[in-house]
Amino acid sequence: MTNPVSIQFTATDIDAIAATTGRVAIIVGGDGKMGPGAARANKLTRGAVKRFLDSDAFEQMKPGEMTSLAWPVGLAAEALDIVKLGRRAEVETARKAGTVLARAKGKAALLVLAGNLQRCEEVALGIALRAYSFTQRKSKPAEAGAGVTIMCSSPEAVAEKAAPLLAVAEGVFFTRDLVSEPANYLTTTEFATRLQALTDLGVEVEVLDEDKLTELGMGSLLSVGQGSASPSKVVVMQWKGGEGAPLALVGKGVVFDTGGISLKPAAGMEDMTMDMGGAGVVAGVMKALALRKANAHVVGLVGLVENMPSGTATRPGDVVTSMKGDTIEVINTDAEGRLVLADVLWYAQERFAPAGMINLATLTGAIIVGLGHENAGVFSNNDLICNDFLKAAATEGEGAWRMPMGPAYDDMIKSAIADIKNSAGRPAGSITAAQFLRRFVKDETPWIHLDIAGVASVKGESKYAPKGATGWGVLSLNRLIADKYEG
Repeated sequence: MTNPVSIQFTATDIDAIAATTGRVAIIVGGDGKMGPGAARANKLTRGAVKRFLDSDAFEQMKPGEMTSLAWPVGLAAEALDIVKLGRRAEVETARKAGTVLARAKGKAALLVLAGNLQRCEEVALGIALRAYSFTQRKSKPAEAGAGVTIMCSSPEAVAEKAAPLLAVAEGVFFTRDLVSEPANYLTTTEFATRLQALTDLGVEVEVLDEDKLTELGMGSLLSVGQGSASPSKVVVMQWKGGEGAPLALVGKGVVFDTGGISLKPAAGMEDMTMDMGGAGVVAGVMKALALRKANAHVVGLVGLVENMPSGTATRPGDVVTSMKGDTIEVINTDAEGRLVLADVLWYAQERFAPAGMINLATLTGAIIVGLGHENAGVFSNNDLICNDFLKAAATEGEGAWRMPMGPAYDDMIKSAIADIKNSAGRPAGSITAAQFLRRFVKDETPWIHLDIAGVASVKGESKYAPKGATGWGVLSLNRLIADKYEG
């Protein structure tokens, strides 16, 4: 498990600045006025800070950006980082400042002189989220870097505000670690084992094995994993921090996706270790809720399978029967995620009668064609829950865009020999996948489908993460729960 960098909050001690090693950062508003910490750093560096603040370079900096002065005279630190950030900066700008500090920090210790900045906790979250790297599979995993000290006017109050945010950061890291793991390490069994460890935090965890899934009639889910030596499983996690009907989170957990008999091309197939991204987000949210002791009733359910070609694998043209009872013609075994979700969605409703249900899945390449890597696709049968989620995502700075649905798309997935088919081909590929899932959602259940294929793992640096797994969705879902399902 990758742990977030240690962050502590202390009262401002200007006498400690000169001898501080590692990096020292000062936060200065757009007006260039210096607080006590910045003023002391300016004095120690013989006016270097003031000269920079009076320069065109500082004037041209945008809020949240940083400039570094290397090996400053008068300081023991290797660098003095000057961050432009107003005292009442917006949340996203404060987090941006944190990410640039984390990017520059590396393994060095970091002292941040924040003064009376009102968003210290958000700067801390930005630092925590960006200071991530997955090195567990290297022969010499990277050692944890030195910690971060944030000197501020009211350290106890800031620490109290920061605690739930840093708990969410741990949930994000849990998701990123799961998504980053190679499939020979993160098997279905190992995935379930890691989720069972959440019991240490007060989450109730139950693992349904193949015999139980057969008993329940989950023929759709089981058909996906029947070509693999790894047993299919469904893991049910319950956080009972509140009363009433729960919010249900459902995740696709395909630990590796070859495409099955409808084999994917070799180029890029190595990326399919991230096809369990939806289940990873559900796991991260459940950990975050438990760590911050959320006053909410939330259940997380993930379907864990591996999609492999073999003599026992499902063939194109096969017909399978879902837990709901609907029969499904398998046109393409690479459209497997919806087969997994169909049964888990139905089970979640039958067992828990949730107040709302949100599923996440790296479901279609089509959503990447439509939205790129900036936004997840959002599909819903209910404007209220959908708008609440979109507001939460916007608040947390995670891109999300609502996509259309409608009865006309149902006609595209009609089957001549079964009730429904699992693929309608390329046209409207992400929408027909959502329509397929909609068939397994009861009319009375407010529901959102999040297609996160473009945002779960990316080739370049993202807003809060280095390249690779992003943990997209943990922040937004935690915000939605905090705003609408707690209390």
